[in-house]
Amino acid sequence: MKVNNNQVLNTLGTNKNRYIASPIMNKEIFRRTSFFLSSIALAALLSSCHHEEKKENKTTEKKTEIKTFVLSKEKMATSLKMPGELIAYQQVDLYAKVSSFVRTLKADIGSEVKQGQLLMTLEAPELASQLAAAESRLKSQEAVYTASKANYDRLFETSKTPGTISKNDLDQAIAKRNSDFAQFNAAKAAYREVGSIQNYLEIRAPFDGVISSRNVNLGAYVGPSGKGSEFPLFTLQQQKHLRLAISIPELYTGYLKEGDAVTFTVKSQPDLLFTAKVKRLSGALDQRLRSERVEMDVPNLLKQLLPGMVADVSIPLPANASTFTVPKTALVESAEGIYVIRAQNGKAEKVTVKKGRETDDRIEIFGDIKEGDVLVSQANEEIHPGDVIKP
Repeated sequence: MKVNNNQVLNTLGTNKNRYIASPIMNKEIFRRTSFFLSSIALAALLSSCHHEEKKENKTTEKKTEIKTFVLSKEKMATSLKMPGELIAYQQVDLYAKVSSFVRTLKADIGSEVKQGQLLMTLEAPELASQLAAAESRLKSQEAVYTASKANYDRLFETSKTPGTISKNDLDQAIAKRNSDFAQFNAAKAAYREVGSIQNYLEIRAPFDGVISSRNVNLGAYVGPSGKGSEFPLFTLQQQKHLRLAISIPELYTGYLKEGDAVTFTVKSQPDLLFTAKVKRLSGALDQRLRSERVEMDVPNLLKQLLPGMVADVSIPLPANASTFTVPKTALVESAEGIYVIRAQNGKAEKVTVKKGRETDDRIEIFGDIKEGDVLVSQANEEIHPGDVIKP
């Protein structure tokens, strides 16, 4: 608004010529004019602020008009996707029990072997000497026992004639015979022991399988301890029958039972879908992972799968009962925790919940909620408790 001096003088109802003639009056006019202009500017500023406040209130009011939905229970059948590991149904590392050298190799990596088949022979010359010494001791003790037994038998036959053999001589003959017999049995045991150790020079397959690893060559030194035992001679795997092992999180342990079927794929053959049935459940949670180990048996007669492969497993989670499910957008995960926003008497209220199973766009929740609650479908941290919600 523009105000000139003439308007001010007219407003005051005075003669402008008379005021202009006096310097003192001119100062008074200037002071009053400045005060008048300041008042007008202040009024205009207050009016503008009031208008902006109304506009801001309108904007805020529009923001509170958000989408809501009524909470209800429904059955949700989903599937859990997680990695698993394919391992051999049986696997063993074969070591040498005695210090020896590799004499012959009868199998190599990839060889299919049968139970009891000879895989390797070892050579230990000192064992042959020990076996010969044990055999010599056995024969010596056998001769001693034969002599003491014959002596006892003669004394016993003679003692049948009264007064010929004293009872003390007969008792000593019996004791000598029994002692020699015990020594003879000890020599036989020692001979068998060395013979058993001699058998360890032949490495045989404990079950049908495939040699997946070989760590020695001809002439290599092997033994039960030391440098020759840092790696196994062979690794034998049963590959026609595999195990699929997975670790089920604690949240989903109640959905699987023995006999349930799962499907899985492997990266080497993504177009093929394999099926396996739950065979073994550990029945306890791992202390580190807080999960239960579950194993499935996988037939592998065609050898399409290899031990050590990582499988993408799909586990069905059937809908056993009705539960509360909401859109994923209705759930807020922040530093304050996981919660949904409930409209209670037109006001926003945070309700802490726990998550359950998930699908592509919905999620199962548990908490202090009930059927019929009105929840915000597009929840976010900008909505605070007490905010007005207009469904």
